[in-house]
Amino acid sequence: MDRSRRKFLSKTLAFACSAAASPLLTPMTLASVPSDKRLVVIILRGGMDGLDLLRPSGDPLLVGYRPTISARMGEDLNGYFSLHPSLSGLLPMWQAGELGFVHAVSTPYRNKRSHFDGQDILESGSDHTGADTRDSGWLNRMLGLIPDAQKELVFSVGRENMLLLRGDQPVSSWSPAGRMDMSPQGQLLLEAIYAKDPLFSEAGQAAISLAGQLGGQGMMATEDTGQDSMQMMVQNIAKAGRRQKAEALARFAAGRLRSDTRIAAFSLGGWDTHLKQHNTLRKALGQLQSALLTLKAELGPVWQKTAVVCMTEFGRTVRENGSGGTDHGTGGAMVLAGGAVRGGRVYGDWPGIAEPDLFAGRDLLPTDDVRRYAAWILRGFYGLERAGLERTVFPGLDMARDPGLLL
Repeated sequence: MDRSRRKFLSKTLAFACSAAASPLLTPMTLASVPSDKRLVVIILRGGMDGLDLLRPSGDPLLVGYRPTISARMGEDLNGYFSLHPSLSGLLPMWQAGELGFVHAVSTPYRNKRSHFDGQDILESGSDHTGADTRDSGWLNRMLGLIPDAQKELVFSVGRENMLLLRGDQPVSSWSPAGRMDMSPQGQLLLEAIYAKDPLFSEAGQAAISLAGQLGGQGMMATEDTGQDSMQMMVQNIAKAGRRQKAEALARFAAGRLRSDTRIAAFSLGGWDTHLKQHNTLRKALGQLQSALLTLKAELGPVWQKTAVVCMTEFGRTVRENGSGGTDHGTGGAMVLAGGAVRGGRVYGDWPGIAEPDLFAGRDLLPTDDVRRYAAWILRGFYGLERAGLERTVFPGLDMARDPGLLL
């Protein structure tokens, strides 16, 4: 294979991987249900390294596996696990019992370690890959089990809706790809046609509000540029830094959750850490910390009624690679936050990281199903029957005993 072709293929594969880990723009969906509890689901796209976020520092094997990645000390949590230094701002939340973790968990996905398949299973709530897993998402199916739930999709910006929210329950979306090639006159005409549509109008105002937070610019269309507010929003989101994006999304979600909205879902990218993980993960963790701190600050007293569930498609390899990063793995971690969560704890059945205990000789062994913990939160918040959760929301799941995640 000649050098130019090899370079082209290398770049193409890198782009495909990063596309799965960091969507062009972040979708957000909001919904109202007859409950006083607030649920926030954050999808961490790219395969978060749970072993770096929540380090088993009490095991001397860790430094041998990860001499570069584990060089910096983290914040000790319980004498065995330590928190990554970039999340030190969350330590008060841990001490207040508002932050917890679940370690050594994964979806039922095994061995192939593809971002696309892994995310499909995570968001669909299924136990297998295949075309049928892309039909609906577990959060959408869950809404169908709650009487009088009102689906309120304020806006979804991106190439397509999050699979997490796809399904029979009605949603709406706006995609920049459908309007970027239109002339300014065509855009103005389209806006005039839908000017009296309440859903379109509300979505536009929500988008303008978020774009203003991200870009700090005036959002009115001008004759000089012919650029409408939605286009400016897309540009501002693209230019904003990760922490700024995460903070803006969290602030926007919190504003709705203080009102009639009860469920919010969005995604954060940047978790694919093949190269120089000490730098890449630091940035990703920074945006997660900003999102959680912003949610708590903006929700005020509502924070005590809130559970935040952060999930990722798979973990990373136990050993660091030759580029100071980690490759796609299996067992990973969940992050739980909120005043309604029984935090200050690390949940899960820890398998250890000795050589014989690893999955396929390379990954943290998953000892539990990530769906089980999500299911128990849904049951605690909305009183859903186990049969509905195990058959409809998360097909094939055995919820087993209650892990006691909620106060």
